[in-house]
Amino acid sequence: MAEHPSVKNLQPDEVAAGVKEGRMLLIDVREPNEIEVEAFPDAVVVPLSSFDPNAIPDPQGKQVVFACRSGNRSVTASLAAQAAGLPYNAHMAGGIKLWKELGLKTVT
Repeated sequence: MAEHPSVKNLQPDEVAAGVKEGRMLLIDVREPNEIEVEAFPDAVVVPLSSFDPNAIPDPQGKQVVFACRSGNRSVTASLAAQAAGLPYNAHMAGGIKLWKELGLKTVT
C-alpha cells in the first residue's frame, strides 16, 4: 500500500462508518471490470485509467475519500485531484482487500 505525505491514510472501518453516517463520499477509482465483480456499497466510480477530477460529484460538505484494490491507485487519484486544485487529501489504506478482510460488506 502506498504512502505519501500529502495523502492521509484512513482505515476501512473508519471509512465505512463515515459513509454510513453521511460524513464521507467514497470514490472508487478501480476499473469497470473490477467493479462488476465486487464493489463498495454507496461508492461513486471514477476509474483511474480515465481519471478526471472534475468528474467527482460535489461532495456537499462530505470528506472525499479515494479507494481502490489495495491502496496504491487511490493515492495516485488523491494526488491528481490535489494537483487540479481540489482539497481531496484522503484515501482508504488497504483498499477493498482490507475492507473484505475486516468483514465489511461489498456488493456483488
